Amino acid sequence: MTADTPVLPGYLDLGPSGHVDTFSRDRLPPAEEWPEIRLGAHDYPEWLNAAVELTDRMVERGFGDRTALIGNGRRRTYKELADWTNRIARALVEEYGIRPGNRILIRSANNPAMVAAWLGATKAGAVVINTMPMLRVGELSKIVDKAEIGLALCDTRLMDDMIACAKTSQFLGTVVGFDGTANHDAELDRVALQKPLTFEAPPVGRDDVALLGFTSGTTGEPKATMHFHRDLLIIADGYAREVLRVTPEDIFVGSPPLAFTFGLGGLAIFPLRFGAAAALLEQATPANMIEIIQTHRATVCFTAPTAYRVMLKAMAEGADLSSLRAAVSAGETLPAPVYEEWIARTGKPILDGIGATEMLHIFITNRFEDHCTGCTGRPVSGYVAKIVGEDMEELPQGEIGSLAVRGPTGCRYLSDPRQGNYVRDGWNLTGDSFWQDELQRFHFAARSDDMIVSAGYNIAGPEVEAALLNHAAVFECAVVGAADEERGQIVEAHVVLAQGHVPHPLLAKALQDHVKTTIAPYKYPRRIVFTETLPKTATGKIQRFRLKQAT
Repeated sequence: MTADTPVLPGYLDLGPSGHVDTFSRDRLPPAEEWPEIRLGAHDYPEWLNAAVELTDRMVERGFGDRTALIGNGRRRTYKELADWTNRIARALVEEYGIRPGNRILIRSANNPAMVAAWLGATKAGAVVINTMPMLRVGELSKIVDKAEIGLALCDTRLMDDMIACAKTSQFLGTVVGFDGTANHDAELDRVALQKPLTFEAPPVGRDDVALLGFTSGTTGEPKATMHFHRDLLIIADGYAREVLRVTPEDIFVGSPPLAFTFGLGGLAIFPLRFGAAAALLEQATPANMIEIIQTHRATVCFTAPTAYRVMLKAMAEGADLSSLRAAVSAGETLPAPVYEEWIARTGKPILDGIGATEMLHIFITNRFEDHCTGCTGRPVSGYVAKIVGEDMEELPQGEIGSLAVRGPTGCRYLSDPRQGNYVRDGWNLTGDSFWQDELQRFHFAARSDDMIVSAGYNIAGPEVEAALLNHAAVFECAVVGAADEERGQIVEAHVVLAQGHVPHPLLAKALQDHVKTTIAPYKYPRRIVFTETLPKTATGKIQRFRLKQAT
């Protein structure tokens, strides 16, 4: 099969696998449900380990003495990163029995130790699941059960929920702590430091699964997207090379968690692929990002429009962000006023784009020389997009419909019937409504489903409802997304109180705090609306669209 040959639904020609544990390959979607994959110029050797390419191979190419990672008070060179990840890989194989294809969960904030753990596990041939610190026991348990994870690597500052998850799990047998600071004072660090600096990575195929990216469904039941070793390099060799034009002189900074594929690409894969550096922040508030941009003269920033608003205000007050040559926005719609003010103040555009966990990263984007207000842009080279109706027929220009895309990456859910919803006739349907102008540019219209997108985070309403219903004061509730100038949308909960409870601001605060302690805090309802009844159909189904209309 040549690089230009499409992998069509019903025709899968996967390369050889090095996985001893065949769990992931055994759970790829059925052939007829695959999207069409066109690799184009992305031609890689049959045997390929993405982590080796991002570390040892970079040292071989002469980048050993250049800075790779900045964080928690120190810099690490490519040689140090290669040695560190080789030792971790050895520890995982020799002390914890990891074999190619085993799943490893990593729980950490954005820091160099998390990047090292991810790279070390990937070098060992494991399938990695990166997770955010904000996830609670119930959310971690769903991920562990779905991916049948046997080993978790956890920042020692975040162990409580991970250990609680392991105590009730039929799969998670071992939780190993690592030091997320720069001290190397935890079990994994101590074991790894006893290992040699070299590691012969077991052979894995370019079409072996390297990463499971979990994403929420509208039901709150997580979906695991499956990404091959070649996919991790494709997003760098495509978007990052073509659009960002990354050089070894670049320093990346941003707010998305490394647990998100948007963050993993923008803050790890992209810089490491080109010999650049990443400055990582555990608390990536706009204020902290402004400080680190000024301190390290960062050149490429990945964040949401909310943060760019704060940066504009800071620049007006004297902050020097002139080192930024590329500002990337994704995760929510970029408001025209932010885009226009950024250009007016910096002379450079914010590169708005759209990506998806299913597609791994950005596939439609504006470019330095091709951008406009309120526009998402054009497809990255290798991708093709169109606007379709319910019958999958392409719609005329200017008409709103569903966004369909295909290219060198595509949706593969792990053993999930929802695969058939995302992929139709070889096209990936992202769940977004778009329209296309006369210049073939794509414009975002709305989300096609009931997912709430707030400040770049996907939040499933039913999950928030379930948390609220756990509170004694809540009789019934419905959660919707309400428009918000700062965050794009906020979670709005309409609550009918149980007998004996009366509406009060203190009760609203109590409900918000309850949600924060039950599920990830960012999912909490920022607005509580107390109501006597909820609109329902004759059969008793809550009519959430009526609540949305009222917001």
